[in-house]
Amino acid sequence: MNGDCVDARRGDTTVAGTDGASGLQPMQVDAKPQSHVFRYSLNYPNIGHCIIINNKNFDRTTGMNQRNGTDVDAGNVMNVFRKLGYTVKVYNDQTVAQINQVLTAVAHDDHSRCASFVCVMLSHGDEGVFFGTDGSVELKTLTSLFRGDRCPSLVGKPKLFFIQACRGTGLDPGVETDSHNISDGPVRIPVEADFLYAYSTVPGYYSWRNTMTGSWFIQSLCEMMAKYGNELELMQIMTRVNHKVALDFESTSNMPGFDAKKQIPCIVSMLTKEMYFTG
Repeated sequence: MNGDCVDARRGDTTVAGTDGASGLQPMQVDAKPQSHVFRYSLNYPNIGHCIIINNKNFDRTTGMNQRNGTDVDAGNVMNVFRKLGYTVKVYNDQTVAQINQVLTAVAHDDHSRCASFVCVMLSHGDEGVFFGTDGSVELKTLTSLFRGDRCPSLVGKPKLFFIQACRGTGLDPGVETDSHNISDGPVRIPVEADFLYAYSTVPGYYSWRNTMTGSWFIQSLCEMMAKYGNELELMQIMTRVNHKVALDFESTSNMPGFDAKKQIPCIVSMLTKEMYFTG
């Protein structure tokens, strides 16, 4: 039988049209002809809000060390995104409840006059989780507040999350080398569409931070945003961030096994158009 189906074991889903047992017709989608625009519109009064969660000091009960250098990161991010036109707010040393409260309130705000949304998260972490000053919370819990079905004023607009946090305890030793358009009328889009998650490192690995100059990822992000934010598309900028982190940084540590290690950021994109910060 022809039709749309999901990749799941038989019996895992009861969606009509996934098999012939229900006797229902397969789901069909007739895409109406429309002129696609492959660039997010900046034709709004404001480019958007930028929220920075900057956690440096942690409760003793968490066993987490102080994150020296994170204030440098927060200051650099604030300056860069302000220059791009964003309204920036910094929240320091937030508990899990406070992070939830801040982001829930922002998600409930009216973003109809804004072209995009940015959230920069600076803290300890592990795979899939982000640390408040008193414990951890699943990243998905925080980012899902901005899904299309929960934050309608950001539907169809880019939602950019930049996350400086560890995603595990792996160490990368390195390797040697030789060298939607509104005029088309109402359309349905996935609730998870138009997100970008820029992680400082790949799953399973530590993320490096210098106690004086800030994290490798945020240093590189801010440098590339300042240099190319007015001319290049976001994914081009992030490729340059990856390049800089990968090639320009290597750990120096007296701790056994922690010296001469490398890092590579990880960009996960559900963006449906090209993102430029200037028209």
